[in-house]
Amino acid sequence: MNIKDYTLKVVYEYAGKTRVINESDDILTFVDNGDDNHVHITVSAKEAVKITLAELIYDHYFESEEWFYGGGYQSWSTSREYKRGDRQYGLRFPCNIIPLARTFAAASGDTYFTEYGKDLYHSNTYTYLRKGADVEFFGTLNDRTGYTVFYADMRENVFAIEKDVEGVTIIGDYELFNVTHHVGTYDEVFDKYFQEYPRKATGRVDHFAGYTSWYNYFQNISEEIIMRDLNGMYEKAGDKANIFQIDDGYESMVGDWLTLKPEFPKGMGYLADEIHKKGYKAGLWLAPFSAQFKAEVVKNHPEWLIKTPKGKNMIGGFAWNGFYVLDIEQPEVRDYIKNVFRVVFDEWGYDMVKLDFLYSVAIQPRNNKSRGQLMHEAMDFLRECCGDKIILGCGVPLSASFGIVDACRISCDVELSFKEKFYVKVTNQEIISAKMAMNNSIFRRHLNGRIFANDPDVFFLRDDGMKPAKFNWEQKKLLARINHMFGSVLFVSDNAGAYDDKKVEVLLDSFKKFDGKVISAEYIKEKGSGDEVIAIEYEENGVKKCLAYNTLTGKHTDSVVD
Repeated sequence: MNIKDYTLKVVYEYAGKTRVINESDDILTFVDNGDDNHVHITVSAKEAVKITLAELIYDHYFESEEWFYGGGYQSWSTSREYKRGDRQYGLRFPCNIIPLARTFAAASGDTYFTEYGKDLYHSNTYTYLRKGADVEFFGTLNDRTGYTVFYADMRENVFAIEKDVEGVTIIGDYELFNVTHHVGTYDEVFDKYFQEYPRKATGRVDHFAGYTSWYNYFQNISEEIIMRDLNGMYEKAGDKANIFQIDDGYESMVGDWLTLKPEFPKGMGYLADEIHKKGYKAGLWLAPFSAQFKAEVVKNHPEWLIKTPKGKNMIGGFAWNGFYVLDIEQPEVRDYIKNVFRVVFDEWGYDMVKLDFLYSVAIQPRNNKSRGQLMHEAMDFLRECCGDKIILGCGVPLSASFGIVDACRISCDVELSFKEKFYVKVTNQEIISAKMAMNNSIFRRHLNGRIFANDPDVFFLRDDGMKPAKFNWEQKKLLARINHMFGSVLFVSDNAGAYDDKKVEVLLDSFKKFDGKVISAEYIKEKGSGDEVIAIEYEENGVKKCLAYNTLTGKHTDSVVD
């Protein structure tokens, strides 16, 4: 495909009228300053205008065995390859038709500004078309002015690039598109893209292995539990681990970060000190823009919350039975959040923060800023708050995190059972699922080490605990194997002190840095059942192998390739 062979379509509002143009007119002029491998379009508005659609359209026939990469909107969103006949899901029934359910379910995804449909696929920030080993790549170099969305319309044989500039009125110059194009192998095109990308990886995280509290206890943690699991991790893993992270549940309520539950009588600084005594970095979970409905910060400062166009408090998602979002456009809110980080780092002594539900700050455009601009500015602010401390991003639109976070979740939450729950099929593509977590680990492997360290979420080896992991042993080993191969942040969420020798062996093997190279990964159909299988070709210790597993059952083979 020739990247310069596009048709430009722009729809804008001016003086109470809507105009549709594909070339410069008396109000808007367009200049493409890109070369043969770039489209770099700047628009100049002589008067104030509101652009409602900006699109580059290409004719492209999608062959039956041609794959399109659909990169999900944020950390949890499904990312995979699609071909004609597959389905990319947005909101599902009944969440797509019940207003309140839609409000909660839509908040975490991109359904507000993208289109879903049969044989219609899209990707955020970048995409590729693949036939065999040949890859044709397209990626934006600027989501800051607005998110860039790539569409493959296999109904009409159209490839399109759109810019989300909803909510923005412009006058003067405005960068509309800055898209690059590369052709080569999978690794070659991603190497080129991230070499060209204006922000680079921080280089602060190469390989993390250790513990997080969430999936065994959820919010039901205590000082006693944390100390027991810390001692257990040290007993069984020793210096093979290097990070120990306390997750949600220490704070009195989400949003009231410095008010602790009574289960933490010695304070969070005490636990950080104990973690450091084991030689581990101390990590702490926060959702800096979120506040539960009944949080003190909501009661005391309702004016700090983002409002909907109707003046109501905006809902950021369904966690904790729903939460509001702090408006960091307000100086008082920024000061509040800055102080939280000051205490966490300077008084409590934590080395790393896992920052979650970050997408919520940019659900809707406001203050004449697009979603992309709001999200990028929010991430800039978080880096300002954290200085040179380590940030593990989560629930974040990925382009805004590039060059800001040191590590990032690239999957949805892992479910405690391998088989998908019914709610996966009635909500959205950000819902928890072991199947989709592993899927994302595989199909977002290109990010690992190039722009940040990939966090594929946790694996489990336990048989019991407060929240038993309902995986069989082969499924547990598969999840650990996938995380080991594709991740650089390797968390277990068990009391390792209760492990037997068999589990310790898998734990230590999984904590090692993967000494191999993934060659390819793609979907195939299992003979007989027709079930979806992911086949991964890789090289390890000079031997070519193939790991193939049934995405529904977890049954797998790992064999040498002749």
